[in-house]
Amino acid sequence: MPLQNRVDPFGAIHAVAARGLFTGNRGVIHDAATRTLLRRRWKTKAWLICACDFRGRRRDVMGRNGRAGGAGWTELFFLDEATGLAAGHRPCFFCRRAAASAFAGCVADALGIAAPKAGEIDARLHGERLASGGRAAPVDAGAMRALPDGAMVARGGQAFAIRGGRLLPWSFAGYGEPLPLAAAEPADWLLLTPPTTLGALRAGYRPAWHPSAD
Repeated sequence: MPLQNRVDPFGAIHAVAARGLFTGNRGVIHDAATRTLLRRRWKTKAWLICACDFRGRRRDVMGRNGRAGGAGWTELFFLDEATGLAAGHRPCFFCRRAAASAFAGCVADALGIAAPKAGEIDARLHGERLASGGRAAPVDAGAMRALPDGAMVARGGQAFAIRGGRLLPWSFAGYGEPLPLAAAEPADWLLLTPPTTLGALRAGYRPAWHPSAD
């Protein structure tokens, strides 16, 4: 049976077999004895997007990976980086330093400030992402055409990624047949990507995509 550790663009965590391109975490939110999630869905404001392969390290997923035999951080998985960003995560400075530095630099450019520290980015995102209490902002079809590649929107519970003037229907298995942005109906769309991350995308941050997006 699949473990409950797969994150959708809304930030919810599901039990799905497919893993995706990236892992990440929100702190320790599982019981290592049963490999099940605790009631809480985060234990830290630092929600990360990490590399699945880093210096040959191996982990027992949702097992006992802590130094003293405890749970260690809970491994979550994302279809791709655009998915993790929409859910309110950010690149990890430890295993993805180049991407994390680029993201922080783009946040700085978007806000017109000096490059923020990781904790400052985390504090902003924690108040914006849906899964930690933020709200999805309504966005009309006209405004959607001005959104940067990598932003995600939703309608009727279905998430879509924006790339190259198209809407890519999201699923755990990958992206579906693209739709032209120009064909989007004018009402009931919600913007999933947090404002801070949206600013980074506008300023030039380029997330890694699942091959199905091509």
